[in-house]
Amino acid sequence: MNTLLAEHTSAPTTSPIPTSSPAGPRIDIVGRMHDRFDEILTPEALQFLADLHQLFAGRRHDRLADRMRRRFEIGNGRDPKFRDDTAAIRADATWRVAGAGPGLEDRRVEITGPTDRKMTINALNSGAKVWLADQEDATSPTWANVIGGQISLFDAIRRQIDFTSPEGKEYRLTTGDTPTIVMRPRGWHLVEKHLKFVDSSGSAMAASGSLVDFGLYFFHNAQALIDSGRGPYFYLAKLESSEEARLWDDIFSFAEQRAGIAHGTIRATVLIETLPAAFEMEEILYELRDHCAGLNAGRWDYIFSIIKNYRGRGARFVLPDRSEVTMTVPFMRAYTELLVKTCHSRGAHAIGGMSAFIPNRRNPEVTARAIEKVSADKKRESGDGFDGTWVAHPDLIDTARAEFDAVLGDRPNQIDRQRDDVTVTAAQLLDVHIGRAVTDAGLRDNVSIGVRYLESWLRGIGAAAIDNLMEDAATAEISRSQIWQWIHQDVRTDDGTPITRDRVEGILTDLLGSVDRFDGDRFDDAADVFRDVALRDEFPTFLTVGAYSRFLVDLA
Repeated sequence: MNTLLAEHTSAPTTSPIPTSSPAGPRIDIVGRMHDRFDEILTPEALQFLADLHQLFAGRRHDRLADRMRRRFEIGNGRDPKFRDDTAAIRADATWRVAGAGPGLEDRRVEITGPTDRKMTINALNSGAKVWLADQEDATSPTWANVIGGQISLFDAIRRQIDFTSPEGKEYRLTTGDTPTIVMRPRGWHLVEKHLKFVDSSGSAMAASGSLVDFGLYFFHNAQALIDSGRGPYFYLAKLESSEEARLWDDIFSFAEQRAGIAHGTIRATVLIETLPAAFEMEEILYELRDHCAGLNAGRWDYIFSIIKNYRGRGARFVLPDRSEVTMTVPFMRAYTELLVKTCHSRGAHAIGGMSAFIPNRRNPEVTARAIEKVSADKKRESGDGFDGTWVAHPDLIDTARAEFDAVLGDRPNQIDRQRDDVTVTAAQLLDVHIGRAVTDAGLRDNVSIGVRYLESWLRGIGAAAIDNLMEDAATAEISRSQIWQWIHQDVRTDDGTPITRDRVEGILTDLLGSVDRFDGDRFDDAADVFRDVALRDEFPTFLTVGAYSRFLVDLA
């Protein structure tokens, strides 16, 4: 139990975590079974998933309801603020988080990417300190990808992974010193429709993507990871409150009890990538303190969260072209500096975000520009006090490492750098004025990136190189939500032309007529999805939710 929380806040605490669940819950497989799926979807693993759902699915729904209420309040003029009911937690200087687990002490360069076999091998051979094995925004959640990713991770942890491409190229592990794996499950808002949870009363519902991803990975790999000198480590995506962090902490404690491993073996790094979470960084660390390694500045989803929450609040909250919303604009500086200060004051790692620029091995000029921009980005992060950073491409590891080496030297981190010089107010976090115009080129880029990414996602590819940038679901969310906001706030581009549905439809028509089509492409479907999430009167909270149900569910 979080006894200190009971002293510090009147928020309701949870009941003790039972060591066994009520009789009767089960998980039914309703998706098609493919090669080796039975090695992951074992009866014992499914029972573990059923117990997780029986104990925690109801609280998941409560937290999602809280999100809806919070969005409604912000949309109606109630700005987020630092919470009064948890002020004592922030004022108590004595508590610290658990910190780095074995293999996480030095995180100066982390490589991110999906968990298909080729990308898994490339990440493990990359020379990075950590691999963010991404079942979330960099993975299109097809059934084959969800369970195939679990198979890749199972094999990688046991060093029995290899892959031969359709062209005959062979991939295998070439180093004994592989990165520490930190797996990112899907966020609380996503479901897994290929698995059905039936509770002890017989009621059925789609399984939680979060619980499926976490549960299968932990069940099969926790002990093997511990035996290897590391541990079961997780990135937690899209949290919006300390109550959501408390839910994850209770799940971790239950899983440790069930597996018979020591409390606190699991370590989590939370992505601060939603506006509400930026106001609860200390509370999130506090709730996860026995299991917490640090926080990460999830820059792209953070920008998307600001647009989503303030999309109807008037011209003052309209952001310019996506390319103009850089890490150096004031509200992004406030957010990242607060993150570093908060982490270091509590003994936690502060991990920087991913620059979207990627090299092109066939184009030296593109590569040179990418290296220059990534170097500047990582120099800023290391200088601000971050302990590590992300890259999306192996060719950028040396560039990022050089900037962190210059600051860290032989030290594994710079947690001892207490940013006492930083003071961030609520007004600074909410001051999104940049003073730049929306351009026709920016509008066209958003349409192009959104549709081309969705086309890739519908074919099962969740991280796509587009115009020398690495795009994933988070960056696509910015593109479509900006267009929605620009239309509804009557924005004009810098030449005076209004942004309307008809204008966007015309750009869509031009795009579909100019892209290179190929057998099996999904451009027409992608355009339909884009219309649904960018041009309708209603604003879907996530672009992937409806598209998943419509296109990616493959039931037996």
